[in-house]
Amino acid sequence: MGSQAATVAKVVERTAPERVVVRFAGDSGDGVQILGTEFAKSAALSGHDLITFPDFPAEIRAPVGTTFGVSAFQIQFGGPKVLTPGDAVDVLIAFNPAALKTNLADLREGGLVILDEGAFTKRNLAKAGYEESPLDDDALAAYQILKIDIARRCGEAVADTGASKKIADRAKNFWALGLTFWMFDRKRADTQKWITEKFAKIPEVAAANLAALNAGHAFGETMEIGRDVVGQPLEASFEPGIYRSITGIDAMAKGLAAAACCAGIKVAYCSYPITPASGLLHALAALRSKGIVTFQAEDEIAAATAAIGASYGGALGVTGSSGPGIALKSEALSLAIATELPLVVVNVQRAGPSTGMPTKAEQADLAMSLYGRHGEAPCAVLAPATPAECFQAMLDAATIAIRYMTPVIVLADGYIANAAEPWRIPNVAELPDIAPDFRADPENFQPFQRNQKTLARPWVKPGTPELQHRIGGIEKADGSGHISYDPDNHQTMTDLRAEKIARITEIIPPVKVERGVESGKVAVVGWGSTYGALNAAVKELLAEGLEVAHVHVRHIAPLAPGLEDLLRGFDHVLVAEMNGGQLRRLLRSEFLMPAEGVNQMTGKPFKVQTLKTAIRAVADKSAAKGNGGAA
Repeated sequence: MGSQAATVAKVVERTAPERVVVRFAGDSGDGVQILGTEFAKSAALSGHDLITFPDFPAEIRAPVGTTFGVSAFQIQFGGPKVLTPGDAVDVLIAFNPAALKTNLADLREGGLVILDEGAFTKRNLAKAGYEESPLDDDALAAYQILKIDIARRCGEAVADTGASKKIADRAKNFWALGLTFWMFDRKRADTQKWITEKFAKIPEVAAANLAALNAGHAFGETMEIGRDVVGQPLEASFEPGIYRSITGIDAMAKGLAAAACCAGIKVAYCSYPITPASGLLHALAALRSKGIVTFQAEDEIAAATAAIGASYGGALGVTGSSGPGIALKSEALSLAIATELPLVVVNVQRAGPSTGMPTKAEQADLAMSLYGRHGEAPCAVLAPATPAECFQAMLDAATIAIRYMTPVIVLADGYIANAAEPWRIPNVAELPDIAPDFRADPENFQPFQRNQKTLARPWVKPGTPELQHRIGGIEKADGSGHISYDPDNHQTMTDLRAEKIARITEIIPPVKVERGVESGKVAVVGWGSTYGALNAAVKELLAEGLEVAHVHVRHIAPLAPGLEDLLRGFDHVLVAEMNGGQLRRLLRSEFLMPAEGVNQMTGKPFKVQTLKTAIRAVADKSAAKGNGGAA
């Protein structure tokens, strides 16, 4: 097989795996995200559970071949249940030296690395910071190496289509996809159909991509590559139903469309483009026939106030952004709280502060969501735990906003927004009725007369006969809504707005243990996208005999009922967050308990091994204390 053969430097014995982790990496113009997405679709169609981790460069178009321009897509797939994109990579496909340099550290010992040999030129090596080619020394001795001149072979395959060299070069992602399809016994039909439909108006591109896909598969078959190196993962076991692969962004968009249907009103999404939240505007713009209205404002404040205006007009106003944009919206959010109008605010958190790392994930906006407004201005805060959960989170947010006439902040992050997993499509007949009770009866009407159960004020559409009333940011008198500077009234209104938020606990389900014991040595608490890594870590530690539980908080303001009692059943509480300890500080202040933290701000999700190490350290302290040693 010559230079195309797999060079096995060090073989590690490995039985057929439950799951496999594959990472594609290359320049931002190499089509890595399309490659990964299509491979993920094939894994789902083959009956596997999966979690993906797209990793984008921040630059729109970084210099070709540089390390800061590398785009990657990781997927863990198999069965019986996949919880994370994986700690260690089994198969790395690297399209250039920069992709190898930035991703090799995550490849497990004995793992397979597939390299585009033709890209390892002296110039590209220098751009990536290599003094010598790793193909010529022992830098890759711990791995199995497969060197293929992908660009050349792709060009040969595409030549018969008559496509230009530029088109042929861009098709190499599909050549690599064809190879991986062979390695993992995937069918090509669905991807072939997608290519044909996607590029129907550019037939030469469609022909080139199809030729590349088939040629990569044929190469793998001819050379008999890979099937005995990694092994075929297990299929997953799913509850009966209709499934599709979904990202957090897509789930949020569909959740808002479902909210429009269940509420029987328009949802008006008003936003200003910002990474990584922009995808929600794109997704919702395609759902205009589903009760969605989209508006791209000139700035973040305008987006928020436009959404408030939509709610005043009888629609459900929704606005979305990431950290810097949420900061700019803070004055408008205080206005929505003062006027007591329904509003849903989506915060797709990214690494900060300031511009920070726009395409990397962090959970550092929790404190801002809880307290980042002037005056006493409480609102509800929710945090979905997985990409699929984003659908229900948007329905829950709409329900709370409408029922309690309040803004609701939904905290996602760059990881949960872009990651994908299988989603069981719900039965439409089982979705809740969240239709608002618009006030139409003028008898005894007062704009701030409250529902005795929820403390919500009535929602009145402008122009409703005989229901004219004042609204605005200046303090209103309880009941009448007249402008008031009375100190006792301000105290009353402040207390009522706070109590209204507290009463949301009446419709929140109690917190439960996600996995593990109901009481014992260590409770590990998380929120948002830490769910998968925490659940996997606790699962493995339980198998080792450790007395541990995973508790996940989805309702942060107000905190879900039963949380304090549950946590007091454990000797130690460890809070895992991709920030400096914001939920930990909240739990310590609310419950006066000595919660500890494991914190990470790398822009990437937690690895399971990192969490296991932290949990063991806390458990060891508990054991030492029980044996009379130092706590």
